[in-house]
This record gives sequence, C-alpha cells and structure tokens, in this order.
Amino acid sequence: MHVDHLIIGQGICGTFLSWYLQKANRSYVVIDEANPNTASRVAAGIINPVTGRRIVKTWMIDEVMPFAQNAYEKLGSALSLKAIEHKNIIDFFPTPQMKLAFHHRYEKDRQYLSIPAEQTKWKNYFNDDFGFGEIAPCLLVNISGILSAYRSRIVQQLQEEKFNIDLLRYDKDLIHYKDIKAGSVIFCDGAAGAGNPFFKLLPFAVNKGEVLWIECNELPLSNIFKYGINLVPWKENIFWVGSSYEWDFQNDLPTELFKEKTIAHLKRLLKVPFKVIDHKASIRPATLERRPFIGFHPVYKNIGIFNGMGTKGCSLSPFFAEQFAQHIAHGLPLQADVDISRFRNILTKTSQYIP
Repeated sequence: MHVDHLIIGQGICGTFLSWYLQKANRSYVVIDEANPNTASRVAAGIINPVTGRRIVKTWMIDEVMPFAQNAYEKLGSALSLKAIEHKNIIDFFPTPQMKLAFHHRYEKDRQYLSIPAEQTKWKNYFNDDFGFGEIAPCLLVNISGILSAYRSRIVQQLQEEKFNIDLLRYDKDLIHYKDIKAGSVIFCDGAAGAGNPFFKLLPFAVNKGEVLWIECNELPLSNIFKYGINLVPWKENIFWVGSSYEWDFQNDLPTELFKEKTIAHLKRLLKVPFKVIDHKASIRPATLERRPFIGFHPVYKNIGIFNGMGTKGCSLSPFFAEQFAQHIAHGLPLQADVDISRFRNILTKTSQYIP
C-alpha cells in the first residue's frame, strides 16, 4: 500500500488533520488503537473564550472560535450528526475574591462576560453563596460522537492497532511501516508524543486529568456550570464532572482520592440528588509554553508532528489542522509560534535514529 501520509492517532488532532488532507486530495492511512481513555475521548469538549483565575481571553480565541464553529458544523453535516452547540457557562463565584476578580475583568472587557441581573435563578439547584457571572458565547463539541462517527467514515483508511515505532523504517524519500509506504508520517499521538524518539526533546509538560460522569435528573441541561469544577451536559440527565490537573502521577488510572473529593464537592454544591455512573482518567499532551507543536523534523524531513494542544484541543485542532494541511499541500507557512522550527537547535540533537 502506497499513500501520501501515514497518520498516527485518531484523536481530535488526527481526525481534523486527515479531514483537511483529504480535502487537499492527499491520500492517507490512520493507525489508531481503540483506546477509550485517550485525552480526546475523555475530554468534555468545551470551547471557552476566557481562561484562568484572571479571566483573560484565551489565546487566539477571536480567530479560533468562529473557525472552529464553522469547521464542526461542516464536519457534523458530513457525518450526519450535531457536532457543536452553544452552551454558555454559568460561572459561580466560590469566594468573594473571585467575585471581585470577575467584576473587575467585566469592567475592563465585556466582550465575553456578563453579570445577569437575576442572581437567584439557580438557587433551587446550587448552594450559591456569592452569585455568578456568565461567559458567552461558549461552544460544546460532541467530541465522543465525532470521533466515533469519523472512525466509521474512514474505515477503509484505518488500521485499528497499537502503533509500534520499532517497525518504522525511514529513508529520505519514503516511510516504511509493515506493508505501508508513505511520503511522510505525522504523529498525532497525544501524550505518547512525549516519549517519541524523534520529538522527545520538545518541551512537553504532560499532566493527568480525572473526570466523573454523574446522573442528575433534576439539573437543567441548558448550560455548562462552573464552581471550581465544571458540570457539562453530556446527554440526557448525564453530566461530565471535572477535571483535575496532576503534574506528579504514577499512572493513567483513575484514583479513589479524586472520586471521593469530587463527590464531597458535589454534595456541598448541589441541592439536587445525583449518582456517579463512571470515572476515568487520561494524560494530556500539554506543553511548557502552552503552544502546539506542528511541523516536520529539521533532520528527518518527512517525519512530522501535530500535537501539544493541551486542554484546548477542541478549539485549536481545526484551525491548525487546516493550516498544516495547506502547508503540506501548497507550501504555505505555518504560524511561527506553533512551528517546531522554533526548536530547530534542540531537535537536531535527537540522538535515537530509527533505521
């Protein structure tokens, strides 16, 4: 089998990159293990225009959000599913200090923030001591539905197996993997990228996140609710609850400590009954500088990477997948602060060579 590109991974990065490469008339094969606990498959799918305790605008959000909405709508139409919807965030203030911070930011920049006049609206559902603000517009991606439907769509281009890098053979013209010959290989392999021999010198900062799913029949599905943790409508009467950020962890397994702490938090927060129905953990492919890693290796010219989206995969992947596909197909430049050529000096020190 001879194709233009071998893509490793079918998370949100691999999905959108293969989608845009196909639009550019490039052939590909995707290799992906059916692992339900990858970062993409455990993610909530929120596209939130503000971030952090200082409630500042997310990097590039004014460009990324409208692009993402359009991209998901088109992909959803092709897959015959509803891929994205508006779900504004009700941001409860857990402390007086956070209330002041929100109000202070609101006075400076009201583009995505509002303070609803009806501050008692959610009193029947939440123990709300200090009021709330609203973040809008926010988008909620049907990420589990997209990944599943897209997987079915590319069944002829998919090899469902665990990728074994020891079987990869490189030369300046072709990539060889088992019976596949490809013009390039592009790693969209999430947290595994931090151990990839070609890219392990990049400043990854992987972290672990855990999440619960709860059944809560009385809580409205109209919004995403944030009170230290996020409660995200998943499907009828089911909410995604999370998530944690752990920088020092032993494995990718869910822990009883997170489950106990989160249940205790929910009991303090909610006035309505709930039941835990699932608990998962995954490792996120974050980066030290909080910018993606995109491009081809400076030494191994046909070995590429599309990774490092961290918690912003749902918003950043469509935008930069289209840009990367245009770079591959037509030689258009990559944005400088995502192009891995910024790490040229580091990457040329890559010591492990795969014959």
